[in-house]
Amino acid sequence: VQLQASGGGLVQAGGSLRLSCAASGGTFSSYGMGWFRQAPGNEREFVAAITRIGASTSYADSVKGRFTISRDNAKNTAYLQMNNLKAEDTAVYYCALRSGYIRVAASEYDYWGQGTQVTVSS
Repeated sequence: VQLQASGGGLVQAGGSLRLSCAASGGTFSSYGMGWFRQAPGNEREFVAAITRIGASTSYADSVKGRFTISRDNAKNTAYLQMNNLKAEDTAVYYCALRSGYIRVAASEYDYWGQGTQVTVSS
């Protein structure tokens, strides 16, 4: 399975971005899907995840109430809507897939996209 993340960019604090993750080469609806991020000098951290058909979601406390994860299995695409962005949200954002239920540990994911940079200016 190949994943292509897009939608990153430079935005002012308080602004919004929507990230997309397009999948190819597999049955997208068979996988749980997660978004992670990594800032310079930091480990990759969990942001949000959604189950195979979107029935359940999970969020990191730091983004709860500001970010929304969703997926469109007909389009083999997942999204991360990010509102009220803060400087501390600055990072490279990665999408990932795993067989089975969603997890918060990056090591539990099988397929990764290349990442898209999000920079929030304060």
